[in-house]
Amino acid sequence: MVNDALLALANTLAKVLISNKRVLTLAESCTGGLASGLLTALPGSSAWFDSGYITYSNQAKVDMLGVSKDTLEKFGAVSEETAAEMAIGALNHSTGRANIAASITGIAGPSGGSKEKPVGTVCFAWAISNQPVTTQTKLFQGNRHEIRQQSIETLLNGLLTIQKTLSQD
Repeated sequence: MVNDALLALANTLAKVLISNKRVLTLAESCTGGLASGLLTALPGSSAWFDSGYITYSNQAKVDMLGVSKDTLEKFGAVSEETAAEMAIGALNHSTGRANIAASITGIAGPSGGSKEKPVGTVCFAWAISNQPVTTQTKLFQGNRHEIRQQSIETLLNGLLTIQKTLSQD
C-alpha cells in the first residue's frame, strides 16, 4: 500500500540519516506503524532505525512513552503537546542508540472528529537529542488511507527539514 514517491522519500531520508550519523526512533498513533514499516522495508535500515512505538490508545502513550496524563486531559491525544511528549518519550525509551525521534498523532477517520479537531487533523513532533522539539499541526483531506499517507509524507519531510537545518549550523 506504499507508493513509489514515499519509498523514494524514505530512501532519501535513509541517506541523510546515515551521512549525519543519526539513528531514528518513531512514535506513531494514527498511522499504526505504517511509517516504521515503510522505513524498515529498506535494506540496511538497522544501521539508522532503532525502534518504533505504536501507541494507539492514550494508556499506551502514558505507559510506553511517558506522556503525561495531565497533557492528555488538558490538550487531548491529538495535540502538538502530546506529539512533543511522544517524540521525547520515544527518544528516552529507545535503546540509547537513537538520537532523533519523530511522532505522529491524529484523526484519520472516517469518524472520531469534532468541530475543533475534524477528521484529517494530525499533529507531528520532531526531537533531536539536546535540541528544542519542533511541532506542527496539519489538516489533511481525503479518506483514511489518504490521510495516513499524507501524514507519513509530512513526517518524513519534517525529518529531512530538521536534518538540513542542523547541517547548516
